[in-house]
Amino acid sequence: MDTVLYFEGDRGHQFRILRAVKNRFGPTDEIGVFEMSEDGLREVANPSSLFIGAREAGTPGSAIFAGMEGTRPLMMEVQALVSPSTLGTPRRAVVGWDKNRLSMILAVLEARAGITLSSHDVYLNVAGGMKVREPAADLAVAAALVSSLTGTALPIDAMFFGEIALSGAVRAVGQAGNRLKEGDKMGLKQAVIAARTKMPKNSGMVTKELEDLGALAGWVSTLE
Repeated sequence: MDTVLYFEGDRGHQFRILRAVKNRFGPTDEIGVFEMSEDGLREVANPSSLFIGAREAGTPGSAIFAGMEGTRPLMMEVQALVSPSTLGTPRRAVVGWDKNRLSMILAVLEARAGITLSSHDVYLNVAGGMKVREPAADLAVAAALVSSLTGTALPIDAMFFGEIALSGAVRAVGQAGNRLKEGDKMGLKQAVIAARTKMPKNSGMVTKELEDLGALAGWVSTLE
């Protein structure tokens, strides 16, 4: 058997992701995005526009993640809802992301940035039925969590990418140029990224460089 392909996606969403889990003669990290229509599956030429097109300005807990699926940059909306818990053990519900990584981000936010979420229920969702696997989504998740907790909406024209270490530091990730180029194509104007990210030449994107989660919390507080 040379190639194994499968579709993934929640049946409640109209989008389906085509992945290769085995490919003898090519990569397995590329994807195809399709939409269920009345006539069957239809290819989506620009999936970023579909995944972030329905966003509403002024909504706390929503952040745009500039991700990579293989060699394809893809803008995705990360949604977070933080609410006071009435349970002895607060709920942690995750759709489209790693639940263990969410637990890590919550612990680092509390230990390194003084943001306590241990008495709150936390719900996290990647819109459109996408499943995010790369650590570069850490910064977008943290921003969405802080935004929901404080009730402060993030700029609707901003995107986020960066990995968070256990020390609370925000680390640069690869392929920044492709991520920024896709964001610019989608009309985004700001990029919130790790300090020391290798920026491409002639990038027209306004950048906010963060050293750690404390800087992220401070930046969000200025948006109020």
